[in-house]
Amino acid sequence: MAATPIGIWQRILGIDRRWIFVLVGIGTVLPLLFPVNLPVTPSPRVQAAYDAIEAVPEGSIILMSIDYEPDIMAELQPMSIAVLRHCFRRNLKPVILTLYPAGPRLVEQALAVAGAAEGKKRYEDYVFLGYKSGNQAVILGLGENIRGLFPRDFYGVRTDSIPIMQKVNSFVDFPLLINLSGSAIADYYIRIGASRYHRPMILGSTAVMATDYYPYLSSGQILGLIGGMKGAAEYERLMGIVGDARRGMDAQSLVHVIVVILVVLGNVALLATGGLKRRIGGGA
Repeated sequence: MAATPIGIWQRILGIDRRWIFVLVGIGTVLPLLFPVNLPVTPSPRVQAAYDAIEAVPEGSIILMSIDYEPDIMAELQPMSIAVLRHCFRRNLKPVILTLYPAGPRLVEQALAVAGAAEGKKRYEDYVFLGYKSGNQAVILGLGENIRGLFPRDFYGVRTDSIPIMQKVNSFVDFPLLINLSGSAIADYYIRIGASRYHRPMILGSTAVMATDYYPYLSSGQILGLIGGMKGAAEYERLMGIVGDARRGMDAQSLVHVIVVILVVLGNVALLATGGLKRRIGGGA
């Protein structure tokens, strides 16, 4: 006997929730393996960050602080790779440090990916100074004597012997400051690097923190703002690359669509079978 419409809706309501988990899992994995490349429209904030790097003369040495740990790397690691690739394409030479103990490994990973993609080499095209504890004290020290603060780089090489480092020694020597951070370290860079030393600065943050920095963007204390995975995907779009951020946004968007469809189907099935009336009336 053919199933009645109400019978079909009852079957939908009775679907084992494990099939829903499988469906969501498929919706997450497929776009990561086979990118859909959904349209991404860069926001003015991300466009401003991109333009700030574009405005720096080629060959300039810039300062970059990458400050996060594995718990938020899903948002900030793709951002770091995209920004580094942009700097490398512009032939800018980043001097990089981190204020997080677990940061060096993530910085190395980002440099390995970006350097391989753009054909750049350590010491010729960038320097990684490594980790230094102290947060605000370190940032204050960057305004006075970087080589004194970091007598050796992350790999044990004396910074005085590195050609790039011989040209810079404080905030005032850098035409641009970039901070990619998931904490209040960003506030210290804004107060000291951008405000006290008047360095042009762009900021990358987690999505949940991004709105906290809109006032700094409006006041001109930072030139651009990249917020979370969406901001990183927008940056990749400006770069013309498909990285982890755009793949991640594809997966996130597809899962959102699946969840919305399931919610709609569930509510329609509940109405069609009279389940909503029974629940409201307290009946069986």
